[in-house]
Amino acid sequence: MNNGHMPNHSFVPDDIAARYEVFEWRNGIAILSAAHPEKWADILAVLRGFSFSTSDVMKPGGAKGLIASKLDSHFTKLGWAEKKFETKIVVDEAEHAAPTHKVDCYKDRVALEVEWNNKDPFYDRDLNNFRLLFDLRAIDVGVIITRCSELQTIFNELGRGPSFGNSTTHMAKLLPRLEGGSGGGCPVVVFGIRATCYVKDQ
Repeated sequence: MNNGHMPNHSFVPDDIAARYEVFEWRNGIAILSAAHPEKWADILAVLRGFSFSTSDVMKPGGAKGLIASKLDSHFTKLGWAEKKFETKIVVDEAEHAAPTHKVDCYKDRVALEVEWNNKDPFYDRDLNNFRLLFDLRAIDVGVIITRCSELQTIFNELGRGPSFGNSTTHMAKLLPRLEGGSGGGCPVVVFGIRATCYVKDQ
């Protein structure tokens, strides 16, 4: 049983592996591809259609930004939607609200977050949310699409390096949290956007 983060490459198409770093926790890929083949196909379709350009990087944006919004919109077209779960804990017949954070993209028990350039504590929020929702049997697997640390070279060359600093969301900040068990028992799949997704347009 693979509880670590190295993926079972038999489930990952070669063209996806060429453009994304793929990691998993608690057999997330096997669960996603076997139990949720439609959602797995959606994710692969969005990833195959995604690229980011020089102008995307150069355009100022908030925490969400143009690139994250571009990915979110592709999922929306495929029937994924933002979802907030109403959760509560009952102790001796007394109900207590146990709110969770909303999920950016959700479809039939699969939760997906896009973290392009947020502050890295957002990973803690995402993984804790996945853990809680999995423990409450609300989701079967969580997915995070983020950027690989290697993209910093591109940002530096474009003079945008300070906007994508070390304390923002990139793979080197996520994997230690994943390996440290921040997602609890929830199966998790991570796709890191590599430099092969970059297209110069200036």
